[in-house]
Amino acid sequence: MSPSLPAGRPVHVQFTDRLWADAPEAAAERFVAIAARRPVTVTLHDVPQPSDGPRNLPRRRAAYAAVAATARAVAVNSDHELALLRESDIRPRSVVSIPLPVDIEGSTAPGPLDDTVGVLGFFYPGKGHDEAARAAAQAGLTRMTVLGRASDGHAADLEGFVRRAGTLGLDVEVTGWLDDADLAARGRRVAVPVVAHRHVSASGSLATWIGWGRRPVTERNRYVDEMARLRPGTLSPVDPAGLADAIRRAAATPAGTWHGLDRVPFSFGDVAEAYLSWWEEIG
Repeated sequence: MSPSLPAGRPVHVQFTDRLWADAPEAAAERFVAIAARRPVTVTLHDVPQPSDGPRNLPRRRAAYAAVAATARAVAVNSDHELALLRESDIRPRSVVSIPLPVDIEGSTAPGPLDDTVGVLGFFYPGKGHDEAARAAAQAGLTRMTVLGRASDGHAADLEGFVRRAGTLGLDVEVTGWLDDADLAARGRRVAVPVVAHRHVSASGSLATWIGWGRRPVTERNRYVDEMARLRPGTLSPVDPAGLADAIRRAAATPAGTWHGLDRVPFSFGDVAEAYLSWWEEIG
């Protein structure tokens, strides 16, 4: 928090425990200390859910409950996350759902493609890389692009994934960190963009695919179904059992991996207006 900010000035912060501290308890303590000095509204990310596991789930629930209890008001990025809060018995005094923004960047017309299945974002277990690799191999594809790098602490997990994919007959390229322009260029080139998260709160990678004009093949879950309703025509949702068939169809009909829309609901401007209206409403 900037030392030049006047005492008592309201602030809005983004909170996920892993960015605030090395442990959920310490992250919550830092937030509570700030909220004791000034009014704070907060957007919660990576909301606790059962896939956190039996050790981390109660710790993360307790941390998020402390944040929600001390914040003036809470925002999340999906109705799915509202449901996760209820399921964890985390009950803010005031809460609103405002989706992640998407602005369409560049042309959404089909362009030249390579022959890879692409998964976007930091690698960590549960992000869907293994599911995408198995389905790609079943679909008869032999190459995969991991757009991004390993999340902190998961470099060995990424190496293990590359080895597992190799046993399936997949040659995996890991791009590592790329700047925005290079990342977008690579994302527009992959033959089949895939989102197959097992652990999803709200998905920035899904929003990014849409912003690049792509229509990713997405494993259905509560969040994906919500986003498909919010931005019709931008996703190709499929039940997990049908992922391989969907990848095979997408590879055979590349035009279908582009949505062709110039604008979708909840652009950055729309989301900014939603936040301004929310702050005005809560006073």
